[in-house]
Amino acid sequence: MAVTNIHPIRTTLAKAIEYIINPEKTENGLLTGSYVCSLNPQKSAENFLDIRSFGSGKGDVLAQHIYQSFDGQEVTPEQAMKIGQELADKLLKGKYQYIIATHVDKKNIHNHIIFNNVSFTDYKTFEYTENRGKNSWKKLRNLSDEICREHGISVIENPNINGRKKCYYEWQQDLMGNSWKSKLRRVIDETIMESNNFDDFLEKIRAKKIECVYTPQNVIKIKFRMPGQEKFARGRTIGWHYDEPQIRKRIEQYQRLKTGVSGRDIHTKIIDTSKAVFQNSKGLLNWAEIQNMKEASRLINFLSTHQIQSQNEFENQAAITYNERMSVVAKLNGLQSKIDDVFDCIRTIRKYKKYKPVYDEYRKSGGSPKYKKEHASAIENYENVVKELTEIYPNKKLPKIETLEQQRAELIEQRKTLNEEYKRIVNELKEFEFARESLEQYFKNNDRSRNKGLLE
Repeated sequence: MAVTNIHPIRTTLAKAIEYIINPEKTENGLLTGSYVCSLNPQKSAENFLDIRSFGSGKGDVLAQHIYQSFDGQEVTPEQAMKIGQELADKLLKGKYQYIIATHVDKKNIHNHIIFNNVSFTDYKTFEYTENRGKNSWKKLRNLSDEICREHGISVIENPNINGRKKCYYEWQQDLMGNSWKSKLRRVIDETIMESNNFDDFLEKIRAKKIECVYTPQNVIKIKFRMPGQEKFARGRTIGWHYDEPQIRKRIEQYQRLKTGVSGRDIHTKIIDTSKAVFQNSKGLLNWAEIQNMKEASRLINFLSTHQIQSQNEFENQAAITYNERMSVVAKLNGLQSKIDDVFDCIRTIRKYKKYKPVYDEYRKSGGSPKYKKEHASAIENYENVVKELTEIYPNKKLPKIETLEQQRAELIEQRKTLNEEYKRIVNELKEFEFARESLEQYFKNNDRSRNKGLLE
């Protein structure tokens, strides 16, 4: 089954492109492509804006964003990518630049297509030529259904409910059948990665129609509520890393990863020979210069081991390592969310087993008011637990607690393994930063014209 939706992008175009081509979601970028533009988020946004500058009457829409979601069992990632490209080519007729990415990090494989709102053939907008009456979603759905049928993929034959199209988000959640905690964690995780600081996070999370109450003076500092959710959920009850201090730390961490700045003070072994004590003693200066040469030689050997022979290669290797670190951090956060989800299921099933005998006795009593009064709390807890379990397991087939415990243990082992990878990458980054700072300090002590070949 394929589900589609389209909406305009009015701000943060580069960030939107950066999100859809995320290597973690696209098998390290293998499931991405572009048409008449760069795959680099910043450059592709500039490519879009260059074409836009030739048009007139452009309005405030910078680009259009298409979602196309499949039942995870029906298509392979490669098939989904091919179908998405066919959809883009048929809808856009080769007139608009676009970026396409197939995401495989969720249960349902889905495509993202971001295309320029201005055509590079006549500089007219998609809104003007293709979306009059705001009915482009109908054409998109029909084309998607047509292509899916050609590929033997099922489609939604009755997409309208009470005269209103069901949005992509609703279809996706119906297909996934996850609990509200899982949905809430997912939205918070995405918003943390998109935010520049904590205040920006509060603004963005509320813009996504998530009620967020932040009261720093209280013990419970932050709580959230999704549309349709009866009660607020405290950050710490969703998971320890969803409490206010941890959210702040995670935002800061992502900002450092994005900029490639660690924030650490690097203390090198290079001796500053410009100090008076060395300038006033030739013997001491000679000793210091020899020590510096030894350290510089060691650092150059380090660079050679990593096959780095120029400043560009150095920066490229450092950038690759920073990207690896960011990817691992995102995976660690994802694993922690899965661990929390499984633990929620275990805890909820245990509650169900605890209160079910009481509810069974209540049913046997024929709904006795006296019995209900005496066991009101247990009966209410049972009914609430049943609601939660129905949301998590709509087929009403509960897994064994032992199975869930095993699944949780396996996830924890995966997290341990990934954490070791994270430590390795962090240590490698420290070596890069140390080498960079040390060599820069070394060059300050020597004739730059004689030594610039080392890193240039």
